[in-house]
Amino acid sequence: MLERFLKQSSFHSMEDFREHLELVVPEHFNFAYDVMDAWAAEAPDRTAMIWADDHGQERRVTFAQIKDESDRVAGYLSSLGIGRGDMVMLILKRRYAFWTTMLALHKIGAIAIPATFLLTTGDIVYRCKSAEIKAILCCGDADILEKVTVAEPKCPYLERMISIGPLVPEGWEDFEAGVAAATPWERGSFVNNPEDPLLMYFTSGTSDEPKVVLHSHTYALSHLVTAAFWHDLTPEDIHLTYSDSGWGKAVWGKLYGQWIVGACVFVYDHEKFVPADLLRLIGKYHITSFCAPPTIYRYLIREDFSQFDLRSLQKCCTAGEALNPAVFEQWHALTGIWIHEAFGQTETALTLGTFPWMEPRPGSMGMPNPAYDIDLIKPDGTPAAPGEKGVIAIRTGRRKPLGLFLGYYRNPKLTHKAWHDGVYYTGDVAWRDEDGYYWFLGRNDDLIKTSGYRVSPFEVESALMTHPAVVECAVTGIPDPEGLRGNVVKATIVLAREYGGLSGERLDRLRKDIQDHVKRSTAPYKYPRVITFVEALPKTISGKIRHVEIRQNDARKQP
Repeated sequence: MLERFLKQSSFHSMEDFREHLELVVPEHFNFAYDVMDAWAAEAPDRTAMIWADDHGQERRVTFAQIKDESDRVAGYLSSLGIGRGDMVMLILKRRYAFWTTMLALHKIGAIAIPATFLLTTGDIVYRCKSAEIKAILCCGDADILEKVTVAEPKCPYLERMISIGPLVPEGWEDFEAGVAAATPWERGSFVNNPEDPLLMYFTSGTSDEPKVVLHSHTYALSHLVTAAFWHDLTPEDIHLTYSDSGWGKAVWGKLYGQWIVGACVFVYDHEKFVPADLLRLIGKYHITSFCAPPTIYRYLIREDFSQFDLRSLQKCCTAGEALNPAVFEQWHALTGIWIHEAFGQTETALTLGTFPWMEPRPGSMGMPNPAYDIDLIKPDGTPAAPGEKGVIAIRTGRRKPLGLFLGYYRNPKLTHKAWHDGVYYTGDVAWRDEDGYYWFLGRNDDLIKTSGYRVSPFEVESALMTHPAVVECAVTGIPDPEGLRGNVVKATIVLAREYGGLSGERLDRLRKDIQDHVKRSTAPYKYPRVITFVEALPKTISGKIRHVEIRQNDARKQP
């Protein structure tokens, strides 16, 4: 399969990868037809997915079965009047229907909008109006169904509400019954342009109104690099990416690239994250490849690994936030496996990665994906030299790379702010070492100015994470209470269970111990002069820590 989409499908070094990586886009590329249906014809009995839930149910599905089921779902959706260019929002958690429906939407030319079950009624209304959403497909959970039902009168373009069950309220379409009765879709003369819209995400963002990211069909193909050359997958692998289907990471790690490679995708459908359950499943299902955001690794390393059989595990990756080196080292000590980090955004596919030919370096995002022309740009617009800070940017003057978004939907002003003069600016600040490895520093807005220095929150967070009392932390700047330094560094910390009952003088001693630890671990001026302890950190719907919310809460407390 790889040979269809690559001029050269195997590489022996980073230099070879840079020089010879070239993706081939078929004339009317459509992932559902050109990948999934092709696998169904070539290897119909190969297992495409193992799906299991927290109630003990299990489902093993071949490529042939996925093709047949997605054809039937496509026929059903078409019978409801959904077709080319229509917007369809999916709120499906980790239910099996997400995968067959995504493929069905691709087959009929509709635009899929994956969304998290954490959306409020107001969030649903905003999305329905912004994208003129025609149909919403939901898992049949009472709370989700109720939120959509309440939102529906305020959604002028919404024509169909579809529940996959078990609950199907009055006024809703019954997905299971409809699919069972549907005539399977036949492609016939249907073709699409590779740059036609395929997928839309509303970013969780830090502003009041999410940005609306629109991708074309080539976005699916761009994730070939994600799976083949970052996850390092083969058709023999069973890959688990920990992600809800409403997050962009779901299509990064449990759909497009993995199935282009021909690997088996493992899906764990559960309601509550229990670290021990995840480790147990790796052994039970002989998972060979695992990818999760840093937050998940931070909780996993606190389990007793002697209780789990992880012998099948060979490859581990992370993305979504920067990985603290302490977590990287501890995971290796426990498993013997180095985590391969990468960087990308909702607006892109994988742009920086730690590829198989590279030595992983704790805290580094790796090197540029050769499919992108990556650079670091300083505030004056010039390229940053090794050791200098700059915004990670993608140069697009010669060509638009596969995987880069089409733009922010119906918002040319916002698109131009991020992407102009042949350069797309990610807004993330990093530096590059002499060997070409990139090191994350933070979002532009997150950097802290204190006593004339610019402090990276990530650097301080990495130092904090090496203290045994710290499970999670967020570093922000607040006005200096003494009025001397402009801003000072503040750490908001979630403590490990064994430290949770401390109070009074004992808590003050712990605070001082953490401060001294940071002074010893990094430049002394970076230590947090203010430390607060919390039960949980505010996070986006995709699980990223919301530094902006902490800053806003602190600002409200200022006199």
